[in-house]
Amino acid sequence: MLDDRTRYRLLKLLQQTPELSQRRIAEELGVSLGKTNHCLRALLDHGLVKMRNFRDNQNKLAYAYYLTPKGAREKMQTTVGFLQRKLAEYEGLEREIAELKRELRAMKAEANGSPRY
Repeated sequence: MLDDRTRYRLLKLLQQTPELSQRRIAEELGVSLGKTNHCLRALLDHGLVKMRNFRDNQNKLAYAYYLTPKGAREKMQTTVGFLQRKLAEYEGLEREIAELKRELRAMKAEANGSPRY
């Protein structure tokens, strides 16, 4: 349902801008409004987020989503896990790039050598 990348981005977004509408959150995350509603409901049910409506707002359907202390801890853990995965991906790419460079140098050296018949 909620992959780690989306979870990380959602928690970060809610922490930075709690007053975003579900529609705007969906746009920011690149997911459907239904998925956004489902994910927010799951965060609320798990006590990671609390919801308050704007009392002074003319639109009584406007809500703000605030991370609870439990949600802040979850965001930190999610951030650590996300960073670890991205670092592993980065290190893997570095190894792949180094191998491609070695391969290219070998191909250039072979091309500059005498032709084979």
